[in-house]
Amino acid sequence: MRSCVLDASALVAFLLDEPGAESVAPYLRAGLISSVNYTETLTRFLDLGKPLADAVIAIGRLEVAVVPHDADLAAVATSLRPATRTLGLSLADRCCLALAVSRRLPVLTGDRQWQKAGIDLEILLIR
Repeated sequence: MRSCVLDASALVAFLLDEPGAESVAPYLRAGLISSVNYTETLTRFLDLGKPLADAVIAIGRLEVAVVPHDADLAAVATSLRPATRTLGLSLADRCCLALAVSRRLPVLTGDRQWQKAGIDLEILLIR
């Protein structure tokens, strides 16, 4: 399977066997996730009352590469603000998109709003 950037919504769907999980599975081995979206995923587990250590272990087993959100990615995420502001996309959403833009990779998400941003990027929906 080709490489792809995973949004937290995609990774959470897989880990919790939510609708769309089957669409995520083929992308895991070559998948990348921003450290910001990794944080979102871990937070979701905590919000559900699951131990942080369990979430870290579960994600680690997937071999998804966690990419640090650095100054260059911060600048790309900021540049996406005008295109995404009216759609209500969060900072974490823009961080995910920034990684995909910078690596010229498709992005896998459960958020349909992303397709309305007009960003030159392949957005793959999990559901």
